[in-house]
Amino acid sequence: MNPSPLFSSNPKASPFRAPRWLGDPHAQTLYGALLAPVGTPLWQRETWTTPDNDFIHVDTLEGAPDAPLLVIFHGLEGSTNSRYSRALALATQARGWRVCAPNFRSCSGIMNRAPRLYHAGDSAEIDWILKRAWTLGSDPTTLVGSDPKVQRPMFAVGVSLGGNMLLKWLGEQGATAKPILHAAAAVSAPLDLAAVAENLSLGFNRVYTHHFLSTLKQKARAKYAQHPHLFDLHRTLSSRTMRDFDDHFMGPVHGFRDAEDYWARSSSTPFLPLIQVPTLLLNAQDDPFMPAGVLPNARQCATAVRRDFSAQGGHVGFVSDGFPGHLKWMPQRVLDFLASSLNPIR
Repeated sequence: MNPSPLFSSNPKASPFRAPRWLGDPHAQTLYGALLAPVGTPLWQRETWTTPDNDFIHVDTLEGAPDAPLLVIFHGLEGSTNSRYSRALALATQARGWRVCAPNFRSCSGIMNRAPRLYHAGDSAEIDWILKRAWTLGSDPTTLVGSDPKVQRPMFAVGVSLGGNMLLKWLGEQGATAKPILHAAAAVSAPLDLAAVAENLSLGFNRVYTHHFLSTLKQKARAKYAQHPHLFDLHRTLSSRTMRDFDDHFMGPVHGFRDAEDYWARSSSTPFLPLIQVPTLLLNAQDDPFMPAGVLPNARQCATAVRRDFSAQGGHVGFVSDGFPGHLKWMPQRVLDFLASSLNPIR
């Protein structure tokens, strides 16, 4: 296997450089998530029934009749309202493409019914969503995996936790993913969940942990009200780190022994050598969530995987230009890469 090279998704595109006023990785992360100006798409919402008779809410944008479709998977405690989701959706719509953006279970503002939420390794959830999305706008008689000439191209991008889920699915599926996706991208994916959890327990990073736990604990309360005795509520609400929460809630509720088992079986790094669909890994080396030292090297990736690791950008930040900045760089980078799969350079 030839090693995967570092890659620029558009040879003419400039690499990401943080502006002087927002060069700190925490500033990139927080400003990008909370303050960077971005519009709001005119979503059309659908309710999809899951294979286990639960539900998710899916937001869509229409495009040209023969346009490609981009499926956007959000991150931990994100949604289609997250700034990165909106930026990706608007940039996609500007190209005339269609958008399908699922909200993972419990992330649309309404608690799901099943005795579970969503989790970092849930590639089965990615599988049925992509196969359902694949049929959007197609002839109802068209089956997944049939002649791709009669099906408009479909792409997928996963951001943060959604990126890890997507990469795991791509690795598990191998060549069988090719009839479904033309290409994929993962942005700021937590490829090594144990390393990320450890990093989030250190220094200023505890601010991010506090943010995640504040909403996750609310959901745990609601889930316990639906399904008493599903997990240890007292220990879950006493969690102070992601390890604590994953030990007492995320792991046991989703079929894992504990946090270590959950992280080991859900991290996407071991699946990177198995990916056969053209896939972009877009990460910043100063991401406060994931240490640069655990970013995969060339020999840890299949030849289909292209690594694009900028020096700056924070965690899903990539805020560009003078104040107040904008979030256009990352969507352009991702969409340029995906579009290149339609007309590959020979």
